[in-house]
This record gives sequence, C-alpha cells and structure tokens, in this order.
Amino acid sequence: MIRLHHVQYGRSFRVLWLLEEIGLDKIGPLEIVEHQIGTREMAQSDLARISPAIRIPAIEVDGLEMSESGAIVQLLAERYAPELDRPADHPDRAAYLQWIGFAETQASLVENLNLQLVFLRPPAKPSPVVVKLTVARLKQTMRGMEAQLGDQPWLLPSGFSAADVMMGFNLFALPYYVPMEDFPKLRAYAARIAERPAHRRAVDREGRQRFYAQDFYPVPEA
Repeated sequence: MIRLHHVQYGRSFRVLWLLEEIGLDKIGPLEIVEHQIGTREMAQSDLARISPAIRIPAIEVDGLEMSESGAIVQLLAERYAPELDRPADHPDRAAYLQWIGFAETQASLVENLNLQLVFLRPPAKPSPVVVKLTVARLKQTMRGMEAQLGDQPWLLPSGFSAADVMMGFNLFALPYYVPMEDFPKLRAYAARIAERPAHRRAVDREGRQRFYAQDFYPVPEA
C-alpha cells in the first residue's frame, strides 16, 4: 500500500504523476489522503507526524515515511524507475539535480502569489508591490526555462526524467499569473507533458480544479 498525503494540484501532484509514470503495479495499491489546505485539519492529521513542516506532499511506502517533493521524487525514481533517474555517473546528473532544485525555486514564487492573491481574504489586501516583484521574478524563471529548453523536447538532452515531473505543479499554476504568449517553447513543453498518458491519468484522478476562482490574476492596483 502506498499512502500519499495530497492537496489537489499542489506540490504533491508531482508525486501523484510520478507514481503513474512508474506504474502502480510495480509498487502497490495507492491510497490518496486529500487534505484541506489552510485549515486546522492538516495539523490534526497523520501529516503532522510525517512532515515536520506539516505540508504536502508526504508519502508512506514500504515502511518508509517521507516529506518534501524533491526528495520523494528522487527516491522513487531511483528505487522504482531507473529510466527516470540520472545516477551519479550519468553525464546529465548535474543538470538533473539543478532542474529539481530550480523547480522548487520557481514553485516558491507561485506559492507566494497564491498566498497574496488566493488565500488573503477581505479585509486583508495583497500588496501590489510584492505581487509585481514576485511576478517579475516568476517571469525571469520562465525566460530561463525558455532559453534552456531551446529545441530540446525535455529538460535534459538524454530525454524525459523525474526532473520534468517536478515541473508538474509549476506548469499547472503559471498561466494563472503570467500570460504564456511570450513563451512558445514553454507552451510546447507543457503540451508535450499534457500528452503523456501517465500525466493524463494523474489529471483524471485530480478532476476539475477547485483552488483558483478565476482564470487569471493580474497585479492589483495600488
């Protein structure tokens, strides 16, 4: 039994998608424990025992308990899907680790915008200055991806890997804050990801998203 502590289309989507890429027949039945972000439920659940930060994802598999999506993705790929891993002697190893770290750098900016524009409720107001700066930083990460992708279909020259899986949460959230018209390579990359059968299965498990109340969140006026 695999137990995944999960929030719909949150960072734990990375793990859900990776499990689909690996194939649940290789690991075991999947139980998804869906949490309500922003409520006391998370602190009162088993998540608090597994995740020191009381955040998703957390996973229980083969007697092992882990949190932190990057660590989980690396370990699962190493153990169950060597074709998605890049071991220490692989020429793409450094780039593989770099992209896994980059995914969290980018995701932290998305999280900041989520806090400012989605979680804050009246009478609290988002800071236009903070939002503007964060969107600018997010755009810079996207420009970096656009340049690095070049004509490659995936992040690494050697092909699809768990580093691409780390982008699952990011690519879902980016269009809510940044218009994608200026990023044709990134759009094409996202389209290739969406076409992967394992990604489609993960999306089918998620269902209609329930987090964002509008299609795009502009920088608020001062």
